[in-house]
Amino acid sequence: MAAYLIVQGSISDEAQYQKYREAVVPLITKNGGRFLVRGGKVDVLEGKPDDRRPVIFEFPSMAALRAFWDSPDYVPVKKLREQAASLNVLAVEGV
Repeated sequence: MAAYLIVQGSISDEAQYQKYREAVVPLITKNGGRFLVRGGKVDVLEGKPDDRRPVIFEFPSMAALRAFWDSPDYVPVKKLREQAASLNVLAVEGV
């Protein structure tokens, strides 16, 4: 069953965050992840607006998603992000 990593955040240091992007994408693809949504325009149909643009990755399974997230290779990459952005990150199982 597919799993989805959903990210919404505020970037405080664009140059530093770009370093994170360049480092994280190979780790995501290594674990079978792929972009589904990357910063597209959001139309709020109902509820409270949130101006942060979503990024959604699809993984083949929750195990693959967790393999990425819990990877020792991700630890130094995550530190790049922590210095540059504040994120909400959700892992959701598909149907």
